[in-house]
Amino acid sequence: MGLHPVVMAGGSGTRFWPLSRRRRPKQLLPLASEQPLIADTIARLPPLAQASSAYVVCGKLHAPIIRRMVPELARQRVLVEPVARNTAPCIGLAAVHVRREDPEGVLLVLPSDHHVRDPAGLRAALGAAAEVAADGSLVTIGIQPSRPETGYGYVHIGSALGERAGREVYKVQRFVEKPDATTARAYVECGEYLWNAGIFVFRADAILAEIARHLPALHAALEGIAPTVGTARYARTLAKAFPTAESISVDYGVMEKASRIACVPGNFGWSDVGSFAALPEVRGADPEGNVVRGRALLPGCSGCIVMGDGRRLVAGVGLRDLVIVDAGDALLVVPRERAQEVRRVVDALTQTGDAKLL
Repeated sequence: MGLHPVVMAGGSGTRFWPLSRRRRPKQLLPLASEQPLIADTIARLPPLAQASSAYVVCGKLHAPIIRRMVPELARQRVLVEPVARNTAPCIGLAAVHVRREDPEGVLLVLPSDHHVRDPAGLRAALGAAAEVAADGSLVTIGIQPSRPETGYGYVHIGSALGERAGREVYKVQRFVEKPDATTARAYVECGEYLWNAGIFVFRADAILAEIARHLPALHAALEGIAPTVGTARYARTLAKAFPTAESISVDYGVMEKASRIACVPGNFGWSDVGSFAALPEVRGADPEGNVVRGRALLPGCSGCIVMGDGRRLVAGVGLRDLVIVDAGDALLVVPRERAQEVRRVVDALTQTGDAKLL
């Protein structure tokens, strides 16, 4: 059973403006460490899988940058989408490539812009999920919730299916959308709901069969592309066929409809790094709870997040729970509790046509 990591790198990360731009989105930023999130994602793979065996799926604007950031990848393992079409087409395209390379190969599908504090724990969960997926099941990794989070979707687990690699595996009853606060508390208290981290494990042939069953237009596009993989006709066929696929997530398009869905729970310090407010989860804070990247002086400040590039000093006095981001050509100041609203600035810049800041 060959394991084939598939790293999805097509996101835009508008909540991280002004650091995140069209040419350098969230996954290409050093938010959790001193290297980009996508490089951290690839570095977590060994020894479960070699970095050189991974596929990265991204847009054409970011492909050259990703090849430089992850030099272990051969050029043909960076799969370039002609247009963004959400996660179902992204995964389907990778599955076509894996099926050609290894007809019974297992995909380890990973977002490129998340953080994991315990990589060994992630690898153990993926290894167990791969054993489950070997029989054709579609598997998701569910995160044990540490709080009643309203910003994540949840996986409702059902009966136990036995152990694999020392881990209990459960049948998935349903995927549920982001809940309100009352519902989230009920989910956590009942113990049957896990956070949906968007991490999936399945055989290439199994996911392609489910795509054929539930997303026929995407299936037709992929079957048109498949015979040309590795040939001179590939780029032309991809450019023509891929845009015909519906833009839909794998959760909506496949996982919520398929019948053989299993879940392996995990507790490995996962964070989706959803906004600047999440940085204290992934970066060290000083005794006053301030998180700093770059140069900062913060006398009397607490709970502040300061992100700079080190070229100039950021100073604050007596501040509480602010996010301050200095990108050189733009400065962001926002209360931590409103950090999710940074995309409103991006929307405003889009409307004014100030493209140089996007």
